[in-house]
Amino acid sequence: MVQEESPGGDPTDPLESGPLLFLVGPTASGKSELAPEVAAALGLEIGSLDSMLVYRGMDIGTAKPGADLRERVAHHLMDLVLPSESYSVSRYVEDARSLLRDLGRRSKGALFVGGTALYLKALTHGLFRGPEVDPMLRAELDRRWEEQGAAALFAELAAVDPESAARLHPNDRKRVVRALEVHAQSGRPLSQWQRQWRDGEGRSAGRERRIVALEVSVEELDRRIPLRTRALLEGGWVEEARRIRDGVGFGRTAAAALGYADVLELADGRIDRAVCEARVNLRTRQFARRQRTWLRQFPEIRWVAAGDGAALRQILQHLGR
Repeated sequence: MVQEESPGGDPTDPLESGPLLFLVGPTASGKSELAPEVAAALGLEIGSLDSMLVYRGMDIGTAKPGADLRERVAHHLMDLVLPSESYSVSRYVEDARSLLRDLGRRSKGALFVGGTALYLKALTHGLFRGPEVDPMLRAELDRRWEEQGAAALFAELAAVDPESAARLHPNDRKRVVRALEVHAQSGRPLSQWQRQWRDGEGRSAGRERRIVALEVSVEELDRRIPLRTRALLEGGWVEEARRIRDGVGFGRTAAAALGYADVLELADGRIDRAVCEARVNLRTRQFARRQRTWLRQFPEIRWVAAGDGAALRQILQHLGR
């Protein structure tokens, strides 16, 4: 059975009444620093569009906006759950609805800011679910992951769904298992289901949206990313990761946060600082490329050069109401 969102739309749903406003872009593009200026100029509050900022205590490694930025403009949809808890895109959509209703009661609006394209897609096109979860099949795939290892299941995915394999990390257990599950249940690759979703099937006509993405050249990102990694490590990332692991622990979704596994290896002395930085830099570059690829699938996005002196003016012109 395939789960789909009702195509009719609900005029009382704040996600349907629009317009929804977004400032997006890849990691290290400068979204968090620019967003308060944009939100303040438009009289908006910020809703995080980042799947890892929902975790309390994961502040340094996720580059969560600090107190200085939050004091300038209210930030929401952050620090919602413990790292040991699971958090899904469907839960995010409900939390975003609640935020918009609360802001509406105060005659305010939201600027959604972040780089999680799946959350952007869910807010603008509805939830993608594909086939329902089969608990027995999921349990079997989880058992095989434990017994055969990540490499074996990732190789299997690459054989049946190379498009999904190309965009997933081999150790991303949650998404690799889900992709194998969808193929086993439906006989169709997950990438094919998602392609139909990206092309707009099920999209509600009521969802007006205005989306601006910060454009940063590959060369500039390659310059920024090592600086970012070094700053996070010097800011206490190792201690943060160790504290979470030895405290509440990392659940399955939080464990997928970029770089935390490498930082824990550094914390345990299994790799040195130079190796850790090199790994995190590489993973961050790869992640930023995947983010850009996802965002390019939104034809309505207005791309604005980050760092351009006219960037703020261009963003306000496109998002302004």
